[in-house]
Amino acid sequence: MENNANKLEDIKQVVVFNAPIEKVWAAVSTSEGIASWFMPNDFQPVVGHEFHLQSPFGPSPCKVTEFDPPHRLSFSWDRDGWVLTMELKDLGGETEFTLTHGGWQHADFILSTGMKSTDAYNNMAGGWKGIVGDRLKQVVEG
Repeated sequence: MENNANKLEDIKQVVVFNAPIEKVWAAVSTSEGIASWFMPNDFQPVVGHEFHLQSPFGPSPCKVTEFDPPHRLSFSWDRDGWVLTMELKDLGGETEFTLTHGGWQHADFILSTGMKSTDAYNNMAGGWKGIVGDRLKQVVEG
């Protein structure tokens, strides 16, 4: 039986953007849009499409698992079981955006990058605040 006591919780970042849902969706569901705030990539908006994010550690393999315009996009990310899910809610001229970074292993898991899961988790938890709250916000509100 697996011990879930040491499993890391999903990272969740929720931001309300002063931008219509269509503009936010375009920024999170196209290759050009994702590159403008996250990483260069060869994303295509098709369930089952395999693509790569060009991370600082080299190309990260990904696969689109859910695509429901303009409300939800999910894809697997890298070789360690991560899943990114982006959910959009239309607030009438504004958009509530929720990013969930799930699929975290136990705290002592060693990732394919050689980093301990806990260290990556701590880096990412802070990193998503800047990526979503600053970089994506600039793209969709700018």
